[in-house]
Amino acid sequence: MKSKIVALSKKEDFKSLLKKKKITNKYITLFFGVLKDKNNKKLNISFVTKKKQIKNAVKRNKVKRRLRNIMNDLVKKISINLNLSYLIIAKTTMLNNEYQVIKETLFQDFKKIK
Repeated sequence: MKSKIVALSKKEDFKSLLKKKKITNKYITLFFGVLKDKNNKKLNISFVTKKKQIKNAVKRNKVKRRLRNIMNDLVKKISINLNLSYLIIAKTTMLNNEYQVIKETLFQDFKKIK
């Protein structure tokens, strides 16, 4: 299944997703829900790293790169509901742990969403 990953752009989309369902683990907080005026053929997902939590810009970008890479693998291996939009807020624990452990945790969370 090939789907293009598209980032959320409107402030209203972010605000409405923050009011929807969420799943939390020690690496991320995942908000998900249905948004109006959304293309169902593309995966709407955004990654947020807070400046107050991860101060260094290089580290924030590393976390976002890791998350993007995990999501690309996840789209290939698991069927994700394209009707939903996702917002992933990273925590500081992502920097200190191994990539494979984080990846397995995210896979388990997305399997719960189905």
